[in-house]
Amino acid sequence: MGEWNLTNIGELTELVTKGTTPSAKDGGFSESGINYIKSDAVNYDGRIDRSKFVCISEDTHEKFKRSQLKIDAILFSMAGVFLGKTGLVAEEMLPANTNQALAIVRINKSKAQPKFIQYFLRQQSIIDFVNNMSGQSAQPNINFQEIKSIDIDLPPLKEQKTIASVLSSLDDKIDLLHRQNKTLETMAETLFRQWFVEEAQENWEEKPISDIANFLNGLAWQRYPPQSDLEKLPVLKIKELRDGISESSDWATSKVKPEYIVETGDVIFSWSASLMVHVWNGDRCVLNQHLFKVTSNKFPKWFYLMWCKHHLAEFISISSSHATTMGHIKRGDLDTAMVAIPSSQELIAMSEKMTPLLEKQIKISKQIKTLEQLRDTLLPKLMSGAVRILVKGINNES
Repeated sequence: MGEWNLTNIGELTELVTKGTTPSAKDGGFSESGINYIKSDAVNYDGRIDRSKFVCISEDTHEKFKRSQLKIDAILFSMAGVFLGKTGLVAEEMLPANTNQALAIVRINKSKAQPKFIQYFLRQQSIIDFVNNMSGQSAQPNINFQEIKSIDIDLPPLKEQKTIASVLSSLDDKIDLLHRQNKTLETMAETLFRQWFVEEAQENWEEKPISDIANFLNGLAWQRYPPQSDLEKLPVLKIKELRDGISESSDWATSKVKPEYIVETGDVIFSWSASLMVHVWNGDRCVLNQHLFKVTSNKFPKWFYLMWCKHHLAEFISISSSHATTMGHIKRGDLDTAMVAIPSSQELIAMSEKMTPLLEKQIKISKQIKTLEQLRDTLLPKLMSGAVRILVKGINNES
């Protein structure tokens, strides 16, 4: 097999530049037009979320020549909470521009495969290295030269392509499962809207959402440190709810009251800072404060989940109106969020349609988690050469 050569990202690039953020003077954003990719559209799993794209006009696109994207460009987040996240620009995203918080890294394809380089940059060790490089400033950031200085042990081109192909086959399956779940979620939302908004019955009883479900606030995990490696669990905080459990997650003892243990399929509501409602798809963990675990012994899971989602925009508006450094909602806000309750027979009929949709989403989420764990286990091993893939025709190709 061919030799691996130690080099750095700068030696492999044709160009490293950054995007441009349009001001009102430049035309700002528009309702339609050319895709514009902000930092929050780039995820730690390497995906670029097209649902978070905004638009600029064709005139603004032409004005911002520097930030116009090409296929296989790597977007590298250089600042803030998104520091170190990367995404690979696909043909179906183009034409597109990006903002000044994202570096645009164009790889010389005679030296390296862009997809391989992006997988290399996706490693948790590289993300941690980049964050350490940024120092302790309030707004962490890195520059072009620091990106270029990142060392990489580079295999021959054919081996790069094969490694990227193995990893991307897993990502493609994960992406397909995400899209299936999105379809199921849309179907559930459509049914809910039909039943409870468009065709709601005047004779249905109304109760506060706090009456139909229990909203259990989590623990201050620092008070429950693990006593040993055998009886510890990761702590579910807002970051983990958004990005999943990682090596940087905190740990607490597993010997807390059972109600504070979060299992796969539990409904979790973040009521502080970033408000969101998720069905947890990770491993067992301990519920942190600022998160509610939502349960009910009166109503099915789909029912209180969908009502939480229904009121989420209202809760976000309430949170934003609070003059605090960290927006939040209060228990009293749950008491004023009303829920329409159909008859027992109607609820049973609705559950026959909604419960299978939710159960299938949970099943698919478990499949996604299994594939993600496999990919994340393989990634550093393939990138370091600890696991090699036999490739025909490698003759010391660089």
